[in-house]
Amino acid sequence: MHWYKHLYVGQKAKKKRFSIIQNIRKGRFQAGVHVITPSSGGKNIMDIYPAAVLLSEYYSKKEDLLILGIAADYYEALEVVRDIVDEMYQKTGGFSIQEFLSINGQR
Repeated sequence: MHWYKHLYVGQKAKKKRFSIIQNIRKGRFQAGVHVITPSSGGKNIMDIYPAAVLLSEYYSKKEDLLILGIAADYYEALEVVRDIVDEMYQKTGGFSIQEFLSINGQR
């Protein structure tokens, strides 16, 4: 797992940003916290996961998982996704997450 260098953080999560990131890195349970990642498949642009999902063996060993954003709850995660999509469209003129990440020097 690695972190987007321009990590998006919801308004409520900003107050707890450091502790949220450290708890995810240390594999600690966090009620309500959600993470945003590029889509794992299909025609979606991004996925929203409860941070607790990252505690599972599958995700804890997944080295290519890129966390684009964090949010204090699901509804805030939706707002963060909206912000990412808005910026993606402004920078690329489309909805390609790979193109957006390459423009921002991530991949």
